Amino acid sequence: MNGVVEAVFVCSIGGAPMQTVDSVMAVAGGGLHGDRYMRRTGYWSGLDECQVTLIEGEVLDGIEADADVAVLEGQHRRNLVTRGVALRDLVGKRFRVGDAVLEYDRPRPPCAYIQSLTQKGMTRALGGMRGGICARVVSDGAIKRGDSVVVLD
Repeated sequence: MNGVVEAVFVCSIGGAPMQTVDSVMAVAGGGLHGDRYMRRTGYWSGLDECQVTLIEGEVLDGIEADADVAVLEGQHRRNLVTRGVALRDLVGKRFRVGDAVLEYDRPRPPCAYIQSLTQKGMTRALGGMRGGICARVVSDGAIKRGDSVVVLD
């Protein structure tokens, strides 16, 4: 069950648009360098934080086709878009993404706030199992577009 990183996004402060980057440094116990939750400037800082969020590219394709909601340019508010790996199957597992090692934390359902930043219908479009997952950074490393996602255990 290996996949690939299709896109990488960070956002420096809560509410700002997600920015696509070619690569980012994952920091153990912290998150992604330059991202709002590592900087403690996210909307949910101190309440419900994720070090790294991931969402499946296949899910985003389906949302674009079925829900008429724009999600391909970071409107999903997740850090990593993957392809070829079922994120829900990572429960209880560690996985390498580029040079970093991540560990499944929990599902990441959407909140109503995401819709206030993007467009009507976003919360529903990302609902159920389509919202992606949260992961913790276990060991530092660079993550870049095109990197493999490899399950370790």
